[in-house]
Amino acid sequence: MSEDKKRSNILGKAFKYIIPLLISVGLCYVLFTGVDFNQMMQQITRQGSRLWWIALTLCIAVFSHIFRAMRWNIQLRALGINTPLSTLVDSIFGTYAVNLVLPRLGEVWRTGFIAQRQNASFTNVFGSMIAERVADLVTVLSLTLLTFVLASDKIKAFIMQYPQAYETLASIATSPWLWVTVAICVIGLWLLFTRVPNNPVITKVKGFATGMWQGFVAIAVMKGKVKWLILTAAIWGCYFMQLYVAFHAFDCTAAALDAHGILIVLVCFVLSSIAMGIPSNGGIGPWQIAVMFGLSMYGLTDTTETLAFANLVLGTQTLLLIVLGLYTFIHISLTKTKQIQ
Repeated sequence: MSEDKKRSNILGKAFKYIIPLLISVGLCYVLFTGVDFNQMMQQITRQGSRLWWIALTLCIAVFSHIFRAMRWNIQLRALGINTPLSTLVDSIFGTYAVNLVLPRLGEVWRTGFIAQRQNASFTNVFGSMIAERVADLVTVLSLTLLTFVLASDKIKAFIMQYPQAYETLASIATSPWLWVTVAICVIGLWLLFTRVPNNPVITKVKGFATGMWQGFVAIAVMKGKVKWLILTAAIWGCYFMQLYVAFHAFDCTAAALDAHGILIVLVCFVLSSIAMGIPSNGGIGPWQIAVMFGLSMYGLTDTTETLAFANLVLGTQTLLLIVLGLYTFIHISLTKTKQIQ
């Protein structure tokens, strides 16, 4: 292997594994600096009987994973890949467990797992997975737009508390230099793809785009599109309900829910969903910060209370993913053993 390829591999691994870990550690450092852990634990333990709401969120979370497996099954069937639902559920459980350790590798793992189990094309399976993730991205963007419309007054009032930051953002958004730069980048990419189409990097990008496009085409022409849309709504409905139910577990969040209605949950939900796009181990760090920021917009500024709430919700969800991951890999191992026998 040449020195250039070695350096490229090292940089690739750094971006995939080391940088997300550093982001998680850095954000956790910022998050926990100055926090009294004894007070935080007291906030959690004094809720008493309210904590059964957290147990309910875990049950809802399991259903969200099962619905995701059912939705993916529709896409795979459209590609002629008939996979048992139990295998797909294993792949979803395993994906989230792998992502806790190696962010973004879980999707690659589940693609390889299904391709190998079903003796299918890795590219086709990967394309269907990418299409599924892009569908999630469209859902998040739609929810974000809806939230900005419904909570525009509250968001504007919060932003106006920091007029200097507001003016800076407004000047950047209206700057002609920004749009000139965007135009140059678009033209540059177009020239790159049309003038040097055989470049190895361009070839890889094109292959990736082809696989993704095939996944989208499968969605457009597949049978069961209505069921696919219903399952998409069910997945995101479960995600939202997890946070909504969790709001009942703490006195401060339950009171805020009574005062502001479901909109406060929607704001926190959208912010936390966007935060999950930041490369980190299981969303640790970005997720709590996003939820705390959303709560602060509605006057919940006690860091000890809001951090205790965010840590309990994410901590129990992470523990669930670990348990489901252990179950999955034990189940896969036992299944392989039976096949060999």
